[in-house]
Amino acid sequence: MKLNIAVLPGDGIGPEIIEQAIKVIKTVTKKFNHELTYVYGLTGACAIDKVGNPYPDETHNLCMKSDAVLFGAIGDPKFDNNPKSPVRPEQGLLAMRKKLGLYANIRPVETFESLLHKSPLRRELIEDANFVCIRELTGGIYFGEKGRKDNGNTAFDTNIYTREEIERILVLAYQFAAKRNKKLTVVDKANVLESSRLWREVAQEIALNYPDIKTEYMFVDNAAMQIIQWPKNFDVMVTENMFGDILTDEASVITGSLGLLPSASIGIHTSVFEPIHGSYPQAAGKNIANPIATILSAAMMFEYAFDLITEGKIIRDAVVASMSEGVVTVDIAEGESYKTSEVGDWIAKWIEEN
Repeated sequence: MKLNIAVLPGDGIGPEIIEQAIKVIKTVTKKFNHELTYVYGLTGACAIDKVGNPYPDETHNLCMKSDAVLFGAIGDPKFDNNPKSPVRPEQGLLAMRKKLGLYANIRPVETFESLLHKSPLRRELIEDANFVCIRELTGGIYFGEKGRKDNGNTAFDTNIYTREEIERILVLAYQFAAKRNKKLTVVDKANVLESSRLWREVAQEIALNYPDIKTEYMFVDNAAMQIIQWPKNFDVMVTENMFGDILTDEASVITGSLGLLPSASIGIHTSVFEPIHGSYPQAAGKNIANPIATILSAAMMFEYAFDLITEGKIIRDAVVASMSEGVVTVDIAEGESYKTSEVGDWIAKWIEEN
């Protein structure tokens, strides 16, 4: 199979972790006799520095021509510390999601046996925890009308959703639930927010089409507590943009490290695969960042973008082997730690030999 990939390393540790994922992708495509083409593009703070735009037209065109996009991270302290900056790296991420029609972010939350003790939660709470968070990605408060008034002393952000936006993400969530344990949790704040009341109204209508799937409704504050108290009670969770952003970051602590969780953003055009963590600028260039989430994002790319399940599985098996053998970076190491590049080399070699 021909695999045509756009590679957007981004900022901070992005180039380092992407490099390891590319090592793994090249090894897998060679092992399974696929033809790989990949082209790099600019996005984020580095794109602002070079062309003044965090998501240039050239990058967008590259993504549109590709079968999948492998994305690193964006963000830079010089923008974080300047709230009046007219252009910000995060605007590039939002633009990419909107222009590519990436309406659904898929974040699996899965624990690893060798790292259960790294989680701040008790072993018996998280052992065998395995659920998927599906976050609506192109609507809500991040994309609604926003601005200032009263000489800048009053600010507003508008949370807007249409029935169509809600329907398509819910249908996708039900499709995921049908392939898993047939349980879907719809998370909203319908006791307070009108937008959430529309979410629940639409969800109740669509649920009638899936009588074999158990649907439960949960307010977001309750969901935030239950993710920590009873994570094994969830199978598939679906929610709006901002709630999903917060809940998935919260759920990441279950595994013991942000550096372990991948994600896929899918929708109308090209799908994007990326780790859930940020650009971690403090570690940039030090060769200490955990590349596993990015490597697992590559596994999701094989599975979701190309329907190559065996290729995705061997990457997952290699990651589990590396953690079992203690070939990990300093954030999750017990004793000796390995460099970012060493972890990538080890995983690629394991795939080559197995």
